[in-house]
Parts: sequence; C-alpha cells; structure tokens
Amino acid sequence: MRAALVALMILVALPAAAVQPDEVLDDPVLEARARELSKGLRCLVCRNENIDESNADLARDLRILVRERLKAGDSDEEVIAYLVDRYGEYVLLQPTARGENLILWIAGPAMFLAALAGAGLYLRRRRNGREETAQPLSAEEEARLREILGD
Repeated sequence: MRAALVALMILVALPAAAVQPDEVLDDPVLEARARELSKGLRCLVCRNENIDESNADLARDLRILVRERLKAGDSDEEVIAYLVDRYGEYVLLQPTARGENLILWIAGPAMFLAALAGAGLYLRRRRNGREETAQPLSAEEEARLREILGD
C-alpha cells in the first residue's frame, strides 16, 4: 500500500519536474516571467501540453530560449513575437483570433448555426408535408376506393 502511494506521488510530481534545475534563472523576477510565458507556449512534440510541463527535448530547448531572450532584455511580447516568427502561431496554446486563425475561430460556431438552420428547415418541411397528406379524399377518390375494396 505504501509503495503504491509513493508511486502515485512520483507520477503526480512528474510534470512539475520538467523544468530542470540548470534551466532556472538566478533572478526570481525573470524566472517568474519565464514560468508565466512558458504556460502559454505549446510543446511542439506533446501537442496540448505547455513547455513548462513537458519533458520533451524540444520543450527544454524552448524553455532555455525563453530564458535567454528574457536575460537579453526582451519584453514578454518580444519573446512571444520571436517564438511565433520562428515556429508559427502553433507554438501558442491560445492562438490569436486574427488573420487565418479567424477562420478557425468562426468555423465551429458557423457550422453549428448552419446545422441548426438545416434541422429547422427539415422539421418545418416535414411538418408541412404531413398536413398536406391529412386532407380528406375527394368524392371521386372515395368512389374509386369503394370500387377497389368491393363495397
């Protein structure tokens, strides 16, 4: 039981151990900025994991690059712009809603609204179709029906 608890604690702590001690900056203010920036940057290997939590080599390289840019005096915006220029907007966990990405942001809700409108039209036509078939038979149709049924 105790071994299982220790194993569980180790597994829970793994993402926190992604940032290696040799990566940590001496200046706590710069390190806090680096950690905050890293939370919004996607690991290009792990996909939906930020670089601060990823153990991938590329994530480590990105963490080091962020810290180097901060030590060089770049602002947070300049660091992000540098990484986007180098790796594209895919490096951002939350890409901007501008330009080509705007199509992706709008496509989901637009498709949902189109499907909703299509379903509404289908139901309206189906309802109208039933009303038309519920009309009473004409006198000729009734006579023909009696003839067929042999009444």
